[in-house]
Amino acid sequence: MGSLFRSEDMTLCQLFLQSEASYACVSELGELGLVQFRDLNPDVNAFQRKFVNEVRRCDEMERKLRFLEKEIKKDGIPMLDTGDNPDAPVPREMIDLEATFEKLESEMNDVNANTEALKKNFLELTELKHILRKTQTFFDEAEHHNIQAMHEPMVTDDNVGLLGEEVARTSQALKLGFVAGVILRERIPAFERMLWRVCRGNVFLKQAEIDSPLEDPVTGDKVDKSVFIIFFQGEQLKSRVKKICEGFRATLYPCPETQSERREMAIGVMTRIEDLNTVLGQTQDHRHRLLVAAAKNIKVWFIKVRKIKAIYHTLNMFNLDVTQKCLIAECWCPVADLDRIQQALHRGNERSGSSVPSILNRMNTRQEPPTYNRLNKFTSVFQHIVDAYGVASYREVNPAPWTIISFPFLFAIMFGDLGHGTVMLLFALFLILREKQIAAKVADNEIFGMFFNGRYIMMLMGAFSIYTGLIYNDIFSKSLNIFGSGWKPDPVMYDYYKMDKSSYKINPNASSYSNGPYPIGLDPVWALALNKITITNSLKMKISVIFGVIHMTFGLSLSLLNHRYFKKPLNIYCEFIPQLIFMCSIFGYLIMVIIVKWLKFTEKDTRIAPNLIIGLINMFLFNYTKESDLWYSGQKGFQIFLVMVAGFCVPWMLCVKPYILWKRNKSGQTNTYTLINDNTYQQENDVPEVVHHVDIENSNEPDDEIEEKEFDIGEVLIGQAIHTIEYCLGCISHTASYLRLWALSLAHGQLSEVLWSMVLQIAFQMNSQIISTIMIIVCFAFWATLTVIILVLMEGMSAFLHALRLHWVEFQSKFYKGDGYLFIPFSFDNLIEYSVEETSSRRR
Repeated sequence: MGSLFRSEDMTLCQLFLQSEASYACVSELGELGLVQFRDLNPDVNAFQRKFVNEVRRCDEMERKLRFLEKEIKKDGIPMLDTGDNPDAPVPREMIDLEATFEKLESEMNDVNANTEALKKNFLELTELKHILRKTQTFFDEAEHHNIQAMHEPMVTDDNVGLLGEEVARTSQALKLGFVAGVILRERIPAFERMLWRVCRGNVFLKQAEIDSPLEDPVTGDKVDKSVFIIFFQGEQLKSRVKKICEGFRATLYPCPETQSERREMAIGVMTRIEDLNTVLGQTQDHRHRLLVAAAKNIKVWFIKVRKIKAIYHTLNMFNLDVTQKCLIAECWCPVADLDRIQQALHRGNERSGSSVPSILNRMNTRQEPPTYNRLNKFTSVFQHIVDAYGVASYREVNPAPWTIISFPFLFAIMFGDLGHGTVMLLFALFLILREKQIAAKVADNEIFGMFFNGRYIMMLMGAFSIYTGLIYNDIFSKSLNIFGSGWKPDPVMYDYYKMDKSSYKINPNASSYSNGPYPIGLDPVWALALNKITITNSLKMKISVIFGVIHMTFGLSLSLLNHRYFKKPLNIYCEFIPQLIFMCSIFGYLIMVIIVKWLKFTEKDTRIAPNLIIGLINMFLFNYTKESDLWYSGQKGFQIFLVMVAGFCVPWMLCVKPYILWKRNKSGQTNTYTLINDNTYQQENDVPEVVHHVDIENSNEPDDEIEEKEFDIGEVLIGQAIHTIEYCLGCISHTASYLRLWALSLAHGQLSEVLWSMVLQIAFQMNSQIISTIMIIVCFAFWATLTVIILVLMEGMSAFLHALRLHWVEFQSKFYKGDGYLFIPFSFDNLIEYSVEETSSRRR
């Protein structure tokens, strides 16, 4: 909890690693995942660094593994994932891995080339088989008709026809040539048209479709083709026909003229097809065996190669000393884990066999360290909500611990429904109980992955929604009468069993017609009352203001912890105290009035009960002309005093701190700094934040050469004025912003009630029992679907976003700067989610 409340104490260290031990030491630090290295060569091109060749070799190995992975997925072979996390291989093992991957890639390329050639040959033989069959039909038809050449137009104004000669094989008067081939089916119409236009109708085309689709040997897609045969006379037409066939990418095949030759060729083609099928089967078996063997190890190979690449990529960030035998590195690491880091370096030296130990030297620096909070799978989701707004500055109070409770609670105030909360809770529990099985399936589904990653926050939101639903006494827009209603009508004027309760306005303060208050939450009779919305709206509106002011005041109190920790007493006296007084004198007084009004006034005092909005306006306008507006003695003087105190806090916040800083600077007190070490902070003497800021990733200057800005009273005054105006106006607007707790609660309840009355209630109004039963089943399915989609998903998302805004703006603005940057250590665990390059860019 300590690390979550405030980030870990970090230190900048310098590492001295012997060249022969550097690889093993970095490997051990990667397994440990507690060190964030700084790039000491920011101006050196990536292609000019020391280990660029090793990185290129790793890139090439990754390319070969991706090729193998693609082929494995193409064949639908499952890749074995045992969850093993092997250590990074030693450098000499790279040679064995490269040889293994080279051999596998070469064999796969040969198999793919042979398979493609065999499939291409198989396709040609298959097309030739269909040509021999179809052309035999053409010739049989011509011999059957035994007619002389006839001419008929192929093209009219409206369509395209065939022009040619029907040739009898027995006719010796004409010597006709022909070509036969195969063409894609969709190109046939254009093909016929082009033949007509180019050959002027002096050719005869006959075509027939191939029944079964053929496989393209290159792409593997199934394509539909047709067989054609073209008759012509003369070499000139023959040349034209062949050029047209080539332009339409039609494949021509030799076709004998005599029937006996065609039959003999067909027998030979069938024999070759059978042989090819045998060879293709053997080739596919060999390919399958290769991929199955690769699939067993490819996950482990990927891990090994990425670890090697990450190590060399990190080593490229180091510097060489003058002797060229030692690598120097700088890194951020938690102070509490220095012993573990030393042990990891010791293990690295032992693995490498180095006799010279590695040296870890802590450095003093004025540069701001990264922010590191130790998280688990439960707290990480709440920390991500905070980090999405801005990463906490180093060692400032972290809002995440408080968000764990306040976020689902504020969500539940807006979403409060016992039934909808139960649906959300059950879904979250399902994700939690089956998280190991589901985690492996959500990697490729981004939408479902967001729900899965937020399973713990959904669990709390559902649980708190059940609680608030019980307080609101609301379950699917209906109420539960668990303890018995505390209300009873006037026995003289109304008969309880005959009266129309929906037209009765209940007086919540009428104690004479009450059996006592309902034990918990709202009395169920309010669901039947005509004035339900009037009463509940007033109640929820006031509660929203109370929770809002308490939430903001708590956020303001957290700023006190920051000021005390960073030893800035000036901020306590000139910011925190006047801000707290300003808040309490206006909105604290408003809360007090709300509570007193609840306790003091009854239905008999409605005429003298104070109107809160009018009273607050009159308080600022000093308008006390009506005696009826005053409901306790000394109210006028007390309220004037509160307004004057709030008004006095404004110049207090605006001028006192800049004046004191100006006096200190004039008296010669310079802006001093303390080195970040041993839980101290970089600024003392209440130096304003504008004085010094360093971007550690873009600054290559030594600490002693960092320039400090001179004190500028104008800049300090402008910054303080902006801060004061933002806070004073924000107190009003932020308090009004918490009214969304009431507004969304009202919208959710009314939408749920409308959905019930317009969908499910229809089924209960049917006179026929059979029809009513059928309608109940149909309407319930429709109602349940709309409930999950609209009220749970859409309304839940709306309430989630509004709760997010209340925390980011209204709560965190009171104490949280969020100007830090994340601690992203060099860790092999990050390689599962990010590549080496992505991890490096996130560190920058």
